[in-house]
Amino acid sequence: MLIIWISLLSGLLLLWLGGEGFVRGSVAVAMRLNVSQLMIGLTLVGFGTSLPELMTSVTAALAGTPGLAVGNIVGSNIANVLLILAVAALIKPVHSRPEAFFRDATALAVATVIGAVFIFFGDLGRIHGLILLIGLSTYLVKVYLAEQKNSPADKVLTGEAQVVESKPETWLMAIILVIGGLAAVIGGAWLFVSGATKLALIWGVSKTFIGLTVVAIGTSLPELVITGVASLRGRSDVALGNIIGSNMFNILGVLGVTALIAPFEVPSELRVSDLLVMLAATALLIVSAATGKRVTRWEGGGLLVCYVVFIVVRAGIA
Repeated sequence: MLIIWISLLSGLLLLWLGGEGFVRGSVAVAMRLNVSQLMIGLTLVGFGTSLPELMTSVTAALAGTPGLAVGNIVGSNIANVLLILAVAALIKPVHSRPEAFFRDATALAVATVIGAVFIFFGDLGRIHGLILLIGLSTYLVKVYLAEQKNSPADKVLTGEAQVVESKPETWLMAIILVIGGLAAVIGGAWLFVSGATKLALIWGVSKTFIGLTVVAIGTSLPELVITGVASLRGRSDVALGNIIGSNMFNILGVLGVTALIAPFEVPSELRVSDLLVMLAATALLIVSAATGKRVTRWEGGGLLVCYVVFIVVRAGIA
């Protein structure tokens, strides 16, 4: 039992450190290549904070545990809104920019519905993965083209790079961080999936539940760190943008890549109620940020209560 917990904690630490290293190194490389901060936030940082989810889900699918793979994606999107946004709002009310929020929240809503439909029908093949990745590419191209017009709506994620990169790294350090971070994430994902799988067997609960809770929270740590720092620094646009960007990448990128590499059948343990909670969490994110153009501390507290209720109820029926 001790070895299992060591595996879980070691994997968690590697995921966290690897994700942070990869993000910092990637941002440094992009800045030295004169890539815009908007594209850094949408691509490198958005991908970087979702890298733990990506590696964990792909590893789980290849290992024959699709419950962990899809549970991790659904659980991470739920945790990003009901837990991470809640923490950010409790620290300081999270303000939204109407123009940018409308565009990105609409894209997130569409992506979440499509992802939920694919998961609901239970059999994700390479064609589904390809459709999701095409959707992600289309969104990024649209944002890039909008940026070229210097629209103020394109600033929702621009500050994200500034949170994780306060000063430029040297080329050598940037490359070391990228390679080292990626290696740490891959190793951490393997340790975490291995420990979580064994823990599920010992506790007698489904691997899907472990994916929805333990794995989902663990792989969401990069989002929690960046969102928490952003909120503490008063960068509301960064905090909200990080969550929207991460959830977009989880659905379109992580689920898409996982299905493309290792097609899988969604286990019956993943309940329709889990998908409904993910959809409801997305709706709460949009409503909370749209009404009053900010997520207040009271709303943050309400989101946190919803997450606790979800975990308690889900644990009772796992």
